[in-house]
Amino acid sequence: MGISIKQLKAFIEISTSGSFVEASENLHLSQPALSISIKKLESVVGGPLFNRSRKGIQLTPEGKRFLPVAMRLVSDWDSALDDLSRLFNKQVGRVSLAALPTLAAGFLPAVLADFKQQYPNLEISVHDLLASQIDELVSEGRADIGLSVQPRNSETMQFEPLIEDHFVAVCPTGHPLLRQEEVSWHELLAYPIIDLYKMSSTRQAIERVLGDLGREMDLFCEVSQIGTVGRMVAEGLGVSALPSLSFLQISKEGLGWRPLVSPRVPRQLGIITPTRTPLSAAAEAMLSKIREHVKLAKWESAPLLQ
Repeated sequence: MGISIKQLKAFIEISTSGSFVEASENLHLSQPALSISIKKLESVVGGPLFNRSRKGIQLTPEGKRFLPVAMRLVSDWDSALDDLSRLFNKQVGRVSLAALPTLAAGFLPAVLADFKQQYPNLEISVHDLLASQIDELVSEGRADIGLSVQPRNSETMQFEPLIEDHFVAVCPTGHPLLRQEEVSWHELLAYPIIDLYKMSSTRQAIERVLGDLGREMDLFCEVSQIGTVGRMVAEGLGVSALPSLSFLQISKEGLGWRPLVSPRVPRQLGIITPTRTPLSAAAEAMLSKIREHVKLAKWESAPLLQ
């Protein structure tokens, strides 16, 4: 039989008050119940902790040595419960997010500002990464929540669809393709292409379309940032195919866009969470805030999501 926290508190109260009567009143216990609690404690530790005489209650030598230990154990117990309570009440804690750059720059700032106002003491870290890196961080528990395309490994992660984006043809102002209401992939591929590098989820989606069409692109330049694609297109160096939501993070000066069709390629974005480990209270709060903002978002800068 182990020692309970109630027994330790009873032992400390009797030691400090020097009286079973006073201790029972302070602990709101009957004297018989208090006596039974101490007898059980003494049975577990193997000997008496108090000397009971006409002069009152005194600690035995063993009791004197045990008192500071008991006080430290109770203090640690109370601190642990307080820390746990603060975690559940979102007074302390940390949330780690991993998001595609498009969402990290265009969607998350408003979410984080609202979240920080409601939970000012929670720490937040954001990693803007490629889709494969997001999958890795969430799968390994290094990120609580991911915002990305659907992960390849559905066993360790679950995907909650939030937004359906589509690809658009991005051209410099005055380009012939902008005279049309829609642009086909075949028409876009007739021009030099400025594209993201091969590890990006955008490039991989484009490569799948090219494979289905049996076409190759005339790749003028390969870059790592969507903003760089936008500026190069604006300078007339080529055209590009980008998700509509990319317009949330690039300057639209000097750019025009048209829906890309034949085929029209949807791009599902959503929330990625681990399947094998539960989220912390702080991460659950962040998840709720993300869902709340998705419902409120108007995506003013995204041409196909208005």
